[in-house]
Amino acid sequence: MARRLTVAEQLASEEKDILLDRISEQSGWSQFLVMQAVLVYGAEHDTFSCNQLRDVLPELGHGFLGAAINALRQGGILQHTGQYVPSTSPATHGHPIALWRLSVKGLLIAEQRRTRTQQRPAA
Repeated sequence: MARRLTVAEQLASEEKDILLDRISEQSGWSQFLVMQAVLVYGAEHDTFSCNQLRDVLPELGHGFLGAAINALRQGGILQHTGQYVPSTSPATHGHPIALWRLSVKGLLIAEQRRTRTQQRPAA
């Protein structure tokens, strides 16, 4: 028999569901832009954390950063380095966050994008 949730656990679960609903209501386009920014940043840096990405993204992008990282990781484009750094976000109180790098697949995608960009005629 499954353990019953306490009132506090039920409220926390409901609050999490509400937050997830609000995030999913946001534009898919915004998350796509953040994913593109992560890919470009990863192509220019050997390793990176969300600390560095938050520094270059507009405030709106911060809410999509975790979802973008997860989507890119699940797609095989990012890989975890196995290392952590303290978060610089005041809301996280310095908890450890992952260092990431582009996977081989991610590096290939970045190179293909770079080649296409260089082949475009100047406007």
